[in-house]
Amino acid sequence: MSEREEIASDDGAKKPTPPSGPGFGPPGLHGTGVKAKDFKGSFKRLAGRLRPELWKICLIVTLAITSVVLTVAAPKILAQATDLIFEGAISSQLPAGATKEQAIAALKAEGQDQLASMLSSMELHPGQGVDMGAVGDVLLFVLGLYLAGALFTWLQAYLMAGVVQRVVYGLRREVDLKLARLPLQYFDGHARGDTLSRLTNDIDNIQQTLQQTLTQIITAVLTLVGVLAMMFWISPLLAVISLITVPLSVVVTMLIAKRSQKQFAVQWKATGSLSGHVEEMFTGHNIVKVFGRQKEAIARFDEENDQLFRASFKAQFISGIIMPSMMFIGNLNYAAIAVLGGLRVASGTMSLGHVQAFIQYSRQFTQPITQTASVANVLQSALASSERVFELLDEAEETPDAAEPVVLTKISGRLSLKDVSFRYAPDTPLIEDLDLEVSPGQTVAIVGPTGAGKTTLVNLLMRFYEIDGGSIFIDEVDTRNMTRADLRRLFGMVLQDAWLFGGTIRENIAYGKDGATEEEIQAAAEAAHVDHFVRTLAEGYDTRLDDDSAHVSQGERQLLTIARAFLVDPQILILDEATSSVDTRTEVLIQKAMSRLLRGRTSFVIAHRLSTIRDADVILVMNEGSIIEKGTHEELLAARGFYYDLYNSQFAEALAEAS
Repeated sequence: MSEREEIASDDGAKKPTPPSGPGFGPPGLHGTGVKAKDFKGSFKRLAGRLRPELWKICLIVTLAITSVVLTVAAPKILAQATDLIFEGAISSQLPAGATKEQAIAALKAEGQDQLASMLSSMELHPGQGVDMGAVGDVLLFVLGLYLAGALFTWLQAYLMAGVVQRVVYGLRREVDLKLARLPLQYFDGHARGDTLSRLTNDIDNIQQTLQQTLTQIITAVLTLVGVLAMMFWISPLLAVISLITVPLSVVVTMLIAKRSQKQFAVQWKATGSLSGHVEEMFTGHNIVKVFGRQKEAIARFDEENDQLFRASFKAQFISGIIMPSMMFIGNLNYAAIAVLGGLRVASGTMSLGHVQAFIQYSRQFTQPITQTASVANVLQSALASSERVFELLDEAEETPDAAEPVVLTKISGRLSLKDVSFRYAPDTPLIEDLDLEVSPGQTVAIVGPTGAGKTTLVNLLMRFYEIDGGSIFIDEVDTRNMTRADLRRLFGMVLQDAWLFGGTIRENIAYGKDGATEEEIQAAAEAAHVDHFVRTLAEGYDTRLDDDSAHVSQGERQLLTIARAFLVDPQILILDEATSSVDTRTEVLIQKAMSRLLRGRTSFVIAHRLSTIRDADVILVMNEGSIIEKGTHEELLAARGFYYDLYNSQFAEALAEAS
């Protein structure tokens, strides 16, 4: 069973849990001044994950170069069609039979020197019209260029999709494996909704950004270089004028992006906080309704939602200014080129087709700049998300298992704790110098007030937490010399909080044992007194369970977890208030079944109701992290100490309730 899902604790008062509102989940993010820690480092780490895909990225770049070359060449060739049409139209207006030189001389004689200068740079055939055949050939060739460019762009996008999905797949898997290696302290100190948001929302944001931006960045850079080269080829003067807008565009983009990146960091933190609150409210919606806290829950949601709205609005609004700013600068550039280009056509220093091509290039020139600005907008959000994901990946992990671990396949069940010390907070001792000897086959009951350290002791046995001092032995082997997985295979657990996953009843019972047969599953269900109930369901053992399984009560869910423990057949059993959710009659039946299960096995039973552990071989009374009394039920009552007072207080409470 997954350790993260199987851990419950009655020592909540001792743990450093995150602060929260009155009865409600994870803390909110108050204020919008959260500053990103290391955007540059996050960018380098994110880019580094593309290194295994380097050869495919090189192929994508090659395809992009080919596509850009074809696309960039098209306007220059298309200019020939414009010139053919314009020259044909002018030629049709000139007298037939005259030469170009004669027509120009006639214009100069009439004092139209500027028009004569313009015609001198053209290929004219007086009296002839537009050569539509030549124009058609040029247009077909340009169409072929655009089609070929589109094909290479499609191949580029196809390959890039595979690259991005593999990178994100690896990142998501790495995060999932990281969660399995994190110590329990991490989950105690972080809201589940925020952690889930990092695994889902943030990684999805990274995926979408990489998919959108990688190809855009490559194409934009190559297009910028190619278009700039063509612009200088056509007219160095106009190219220089166009370049004046580049520094202005860069400055505007950097100023806006610097402000927006802070807001994106706040946005994704607020998303995690809101996800945590929603997850907690849906998980405990019955409790919220029972205590009439719907208004408070809604108010908290509105507060978190409003905070996310403000952060998202600021981030999107500020970053959204980039695009219209670039368009404004591009339009200024367009106007300057149109005016100067028209003057150069009139003076005969440029052809109309070249002006048309240059205008197209100027648009293509500002487009990659605008795309880059847009990418900068989206990239701020992705870097904020990647920073949160990398923060999770950088969290301190559990101490490594022993290099040469000891493997215990069959044990007698002897446990020893020698001088064990542990504390959740460095300055707050909980367990100090604890000594305990448990003989094979003993049933050890652990009792005490809430926060005494009962569940903490069990968690230390299973290395959910690492002890600060001393040693814990199983059959004279220090548990630190075993792998955690091998150690936990020796234990079976039934907790107060019945955890069942989305699946059939059969799958839930068989969860702890690979390859369990149908006979073993049903035998375990019968031993836990749940077989009859399961057979009354329409689909029997094939009934599917989920969080909203209204046809399965809390007590019946508890019985299913007990059946799971029967099936595992552990060598050491831990019961943490395992019968707290069942009725008295069922509890008696389970106690009998447990007696059979516990026979010959070492077991630890954590109990609040002392009447359920009177037959234990030894009872440990804990208070403030120490074992203050030890003995059988009769011995402890005879001692008239802490256990005596605790037992009598429960008996008095029972009488008071009965009256």
